[in-house]
Amino acid sequence: MSLEFLVTSLIIVVSPGTGVLYTLAAGLSRGSRASVVAAFGCTLGIVPHMAAAILGLAALLHTSAVAFQTLKYLGVAYLLYMAWSALRERGALRVDSDIGARSATQVIVSAILINILNPKLSIFFFAFLPQFVPTDEPQPFAHMLELSSVFMLLTFVVFVGYGLFAAAVRTHIVSRPRVLAWMRRTFAAAFVALGAKLALAER
Repeated sequence: MSLEFLVTSLIIVVSPGTGVLYTLAAGLSRGSRASVVAAFGCTLGIVPHMAAAILGLAALLHTSAVAFQTLKYLGVAYLLYMAWSALRERGALRVDSDIGARSATQVIVSAILINILNPKLSIFFFAFLPQFVPTDEPQPFAHMLELSSVFMLLTFVVFVGYGLFAAAVRTHIVSRPRVLAWMRRTFAAAFVALGAKLALAER
């Protein structure tokens, strides 16, 4: 495994996106445990894209306009739903004193959906991973699995860091209604912006 792969992967993971935004929202609204759960869910959401890339299914998204557009607009619709949910007082950014098993499941499902409904992630894996697999590699399948696992580990560690930071400043935010309302509007606007960016994305 090359240093170039690690550095490139770290840059990609650290860059803010839907997963980072969702993990931050979980940490701010529900605390450190929820942020770790969200990070875990976002990491699990990578698995379908990883499998698609390794099995060659991402080629379908790359070559089929219908498949790409369908998945893309499902992702846009879900991001708009997240924006609407963020604005609601009892929505995605509701402030809870504790997080139960059912809430943890909801957080994980939402996090997985956020990453699954992002066709660009599949295409990224399809174009990114092969570049780091030598042409003379005797076991390319195993090597791609190894690289994907490292990418997922980096994702989880970085997202947990984002989430724990958000949880650390949570008490300074949730005790101020005006700040909390501003936070909801900011996250809603960010989800809308990401949805618009995805809507304009081309294969």
